[in-house]
Amino acid sequence: MKNKTQIDDELGNERIGKLLWKYSVPAIVGTMLSSLYNIVDRIYIGLGVGPLAISGLALTFPFMNFLAAFSMLIGAGASARISIRLGEGEREKAEKVLGNAFTLTLLVSAIIITFSLVFLDEILIKFGGSENTLQYAKEFMVIIIPGTILSSLLFGFNSIMRASGYPKKAMITMIISALVNISLAPIFIFGLDMGIAGAAHATNIAFFVGMIWVMSHFFNKSSNIQLHRKNFKPEKQIVKSILNIGISPFSMMIAASITVVIMNRALIQYGGDLAVGALGIQNGIAYLFIMFIIGLNQGAQPILGFNYGAANYTRMFSALKKTAIGATVVSSLGFVMGMFFPYMLTGMFTNDVELRALAARALTISMLVYPLIGSQIVFTNFFQSIGKAKISMFLSLTRQVLFLIPCLLILPPFFDLDGVWAAMPVSDSLSVIVTTSTLIIFIKRFQKKNQATFPL
Repeated sequence: MKNKTQIDDELGNERIGKLLWKYSVPAIVGTMLSSLYNIVDRIYIGLGVGPLAISGLALTFPFMNFLAAFSMLIGAGASARISIRLGEGEREKAEKVLGNAFTLTLLVSAIIITFSLVFLDEILIKFGGSENTLQYAKEFMVIIIPGTILSSLLFGFNSIMRASGYPKKAMITMIISALVNISLAPIFIFGLDMGIAGAAHATNIAFFVGMIWVMSHFFNKSSNIQLHRKNFKPEKQIVKSILNIGISPFSMMIAASITVVIMNRALIQYGGDLAVGALGIQNGIAYLFIMFIIGLNQGAQPILGFNYGAANYTRMFSALKKTAIGATVVSSLGFVMGMFFPYMLTGMFTNDVELRALAARALTISMLVYPLIGSQIVFTNFFQSIGKAKISMFLSLTRQVLFLIPCLLILPPFFDLDGVWAAMPVSDSLSVIVTTSTLIIFIKRFQKKNQATFPL
């Protein structure tokens, strides 16, 4: 295990390309494996239960985004703040952030679990549930919701583990958890004939195993930073510093939930219950490429945060450039797959001819401008990584709310179901323009103020 000096030395001095590779590959493996939670569930449920069950499961996605948002609020905020503190050489302050994040996670999870279980039916109906799909969504969520405390600790603290200098160990966390889920899901769904409930139980068990692994790291005395009971008591300034950064990814996740709710309603109006299932399949495929880019971002985040804190601005900008290039390559690959192989991809999820055709059409239209998405996500994450939460939040919301929701209201009346799918590339294009312009303005002002150089 690396000691504290070794971690600081590599983040501050090792060649950026090599460092980004070292941190991003484990993060990418972790995020890709974590995405298998939903994708494996969709495939098994689609093939083993039926097309309406996929639609029911799709109803749970905005709900699960809602639950995950609170984990991101704390985990992402604490990760970025800890990276900056370590870059400044303030290890004790980093451990205070860690302890406060643990307490916040427990408190927020308890509140969210209680609220969600009490109002479960009302929430699912608001999210677009119908008499055909509500039973499947409820059966899944009544099991998943109590597991929120497990997933919050797992994903939130795995992000902190990576940010504090342990990218490979963070990857192992996700490998272990994903393998448990992939192994148990078919046993519960098919072998024990538990249907959609079996998928939920398999997911919660996987969350539990992963959570035990990741939390044991922070109680290990050889870790870079550790959990100490003295740091569990919330301190106003620390809590505020976590939330100030975490509010950006939190807002993005909440916005994503609201957007999917609006989209579900439009899909039911213009395409029926199967159109909701088509969105679930489209999201599952697109999610793979997005999660790859998120893995790149997670690998870049400690490098960006540490070097910003250490005032190594040339290294910071070099990491940003290389991350953006890598993300663009990945999103371009997604574009090629969506344009030329949509039926092959959607066929993995269902044998139903009508659902498969709807999903293939959704995939082709929604990924029209996908090559541009990679850099937009990276630039937004850059501002979060250096503590510019307001800018990051604004850029996150442009794609998920400010542009997408109006497009969902304007386009479908003219283009019917195709208008729902087209809302995504139109809003993506507008968001890319705003994000790129914002970054250019920031870099010019930052270079002038700090005499830093952005590598061309």
